[in-house]
Amino acid sequence: MDRREIEQRGKDLQKLAGSTDADAATDLKTLLKDLQKNVKPTEELLRATGIGKIVNKLKIYSDRDVGQLAADIVTKWRHTVNQQKLANGGSSGTATPTTSNRNGTLSPMPASKPAPPKSPAGVPPDKRNWKADKISRDSLTSDASRNNCIGLMYDGLCLGSEMPSSHILDLAKQVESAALSLPNVNSSPASTIYRDKIRSLYQNLKNKSNPQLRTRVLSGEISPSRFVRMTHEELKSKEQREVEKAIQKENMNNAMVAQEEYSVSKTIQCGKCKQFNVKYTQAQTRSADEPMTTFCECMNCGTRWKFS
Repeated sequence: MDRREIEQRGKDLQKLAGSTDADAATDLKTLLKDLQKNVKPTEELLRATGIGKIVNKLKIYSDRDVGQLAADIVTKWRHTVNQQKLANGGSSGTATPTTSNRNGTLSPMPASKPAPPKSPAGVPPDKRNWKADKISRDSLTSDASRNNCIGLMYDGLCLGSEMPSSHILDLAKQVESAALSLPNVNSSPASTIYRDKIRSLYQNLKNKSNPQLRTRVLSGEISPSRFVRMTHEELKSKEQREVEKAIQKENMNNAMVAQEEYSVSKTIQCGKCKQFNVKYTQAQTRSADEPMTTFCECMNCGTRWKFS
């Protein structure tokens, strides 16, 4: 999609956003999905067309699906542009520092030794949480329960990350909002489904054996709306699924091994509880001309013994 087409989509979005037409929400979703699929964002393109600002305003649109879709697009575009900046050395168009050699030619300056990673708040990435990053939860929404859940999502997302606090907080809000929009929640923070979902997502994000999940959510590969709808199986890492598959295969093989056959006797008496309810099996434990050994187990008290 070229610049002119993107600018036209922006005009159409603005027109529909102010419309009272009953089909406006449906048309907005169609346009947003088109942008999501066909726009390859760059900082220059977003600045020139202003499409990022237009889509960002739709995050608070009255139709929740439109708002969630707009939020997913903004998150993905922001991450893409940030990755482009990192690939270009931190900012677009920045020249590589040079130094002059004895013969007068220019050569790149030696790279300085990178400093230990720190979050924007100056906290080591593995020590980050909403308190360390000085996030004020009380002013996020008018509901204390929702604020606590947003804080929980922030803690799950920020661990080990060097992303700006504003980006992580925005993403945490989107995840919480998407969880509140789940079927049967009825937009109630007191809903058991809502609270259980938030706890489950937090535990999966903090899972040390599945750090890829947190990375995929932060990068925009997994959108907030998809994240809250993922099944327990989908949340697992590839390695976790392979381990469980191997265990299942081993259990299946063990289940197919022939089990020892036994018979139940009503004539053999247990010496402990005196009941005539004993299961037994026989095996040749000595030479072939010797009698077989009988192994017994009382089905009443569990006492075991053998005789030949």
